[in-house]
Amino acid sequence: MPENNIDVQQLIRTLKSGLDQYLQEHDRNDPLFVGIHTGGVWIAQRLHTLFSSTHPLGALNIAFYRDDFSRIGLHPRVTPSSLPFDITGRHVILVDDVLYTGRTVRAAMNELFDYGRAASICLAVLVDRSGRELPIRADVTGTSLALNADQHIKLSGPDPLKLVVSTTA
Repeated sequence: MPENNIDVQQLIRTLKSGLDQYLQEHDRNDPLFVGIHTGGVWIAQRLHTLFSSTHPLGALNIAFYRDDFSRIGLHPRVTPSSLPFDITGRHVILVDDVLYTGRTVRAAMNELFDYGRAASICLAVLVDRSGRELPIRADVTGTSLALNADQHIKLSGPDPLKLVVSTTA
């Protein structure tokens, strides 16, 4: 899939529409938005604006929560998470750019639980791609892609946002 054919702004509009429907169907009002560093935060910022949320935006950096931390090591510039609100009893929309194996989302949920017990967590992802290793699924997606194991998709940004599909040699 050539990168020129992926309209990120349209995917964000699709994600917003899906979230509108999800929130209405599940009677969830006034949600908190939390993005997973870095691409998820970029998408969450746009959704936060589209929803005219009056709450601050949360950002998670799940580096210390990854189950492959000992294998990949610590990135030299790990930034701290920022959740400038109490999530206890609140509906949280957890946002990521690409859902692949499920390990990033699992790590993000583990970190969220350290901040409190949310009433619910809705997972919204820009791209849901094939290759899950854990039983995690998105509640709302911008699009789903079936990619081969040697293909990767990455969101670059923050301005402009661009999805790039590449193949490892």
